[in-house]
Amino acid sequence: MNPDLQQLHPYPFEKLGRLFQGITTAPMPPIKLSIGEPQHPAPEIVQQALRDNSIALARYPTTTGLPELNAAIRGWLERRFGLPPLEPGQALPVSGTREALFAFAQAMIDRNRPAKVLMPNPFYQIYEGAALLAGGEPVYLPATSATSATGLQPDFDAVSTETWQQCQLLYLCSPGNPTGATLDIVTFQKLIRLADEHDFIIASDECYSEIYADQPPAGLMEACAAMGRTDYARCVVFHSLSKRSNLPGLRSGFVAGDAALLAHFTRYRTYHGCAMPIHHQLASIVAWNDETHVAENRRLYQQKFAAVLDILAGELEVEAPQAGFYLWPRTPGSDEDFARELKRTQNVTVLPGRYLSRDVDGLDPGAGRIRMALVATLEQCIEGAERIRTFIRSQPR
Repeated sequence: MNPDLQQLHPYPFEKLGRLFQGITTAPMPPIKLSIGEPQHPAPEIVQQALRDNSIALARYPTTTGLPELNAAIRGWLERRFGLPPLEPGQALPVSGTREALFAFAQAMIDRNRPAKVLMPNPFYQIYEGAALLAGGEPVYLPATSATSATGLQPDFDAVSTETWQQCQLLYLCSPGNPTGATLDIVTFQKLIRLADEHDFIIASDECYSEIYADQPPAGLMEACAAMGRTDYARCVVFHSLSKRSNLPGLRSGFVAGDAALLAHFTRYRTYHGCAMPIHHQLASIVAWNDETHVAENRRLYQQKFAAVLDILAGELEVEAPQAGFYLWPRTPGSDEDFARELKRTQNVTVLPGRYLSRDVDGLDPGAGRIRMALVATLEQCIEGAERIRTFIRSQPR
């Protein structure tokens, strides 16, 4: 047995199941705001592409995917981030970014030298698991204050030179899960220069980049191109159709950036055996080439944010995120107690913030917060917010 498996923490939803053991919930329809699984309808054009291409089930897919999909991915990146023309080797389709974010560390980490893997705290737990199973040491960078210069992103200036020198991989998440905070071009470029100085790789998880109110968030490749670095050295980005196009079950995304790194990652993935099915590739081409359904998706999320925040104003310390579909409010008291009692009395499920973070030197950025995913219907989100308001008002002041 791989001894590194013993270092893995239980997944957040495993912890949530334990938290709810033994409670009897109120006799009302359940409302789940705990998991970031998009519930908006999948685009009809994508569903039709799947129906039209079922014959593709008779063919083995290749690791690098169809040239047409590669072209669609590169075209989307060029349009979305204003990039100069990309080469085919600068993009690689993957079977959802969750497995790619994990696999990337396995391919990139050199176990023969110090291997710190830096990541935001709170974070998507795949970063931590990937670091541990690659033989790396997770380093948690707290993202704590909405009033600081960095917002709810890490303060990278607080990282020591020694830590940067031992860093092999930096995971970024912009827009952040669970915070919704974004990184700007200046911060991306500062991190690129640090990667050059200390020779580490930046893996930027940008899966929520297409869910925003007004201004599209910046991206790592965009920051590179603005510096004239069209080789995207040491930089890779991860994008997905799960959130952008409401297609979590399609398991379709891509990695793009440094062609030299992607060549090594392609070799790893060829052995890993996780090539995207061809009919999924054909459907993905349709999705990446269409923006109409993405704009409608954004409209639906903004409608829900407006309604829910109007209900919770004055009840919780909460504000709209910069991007993404999560709310990250503070709780009056323990986040675990809040989530358990809310489930018991109102049958509404939210995720305690501490399940998405780690306590480092007595500071746990997730403690005293909850994550609410506004992925359900507008009506369910409104009812969920109303039940949360009822629950808060029932508590002793």
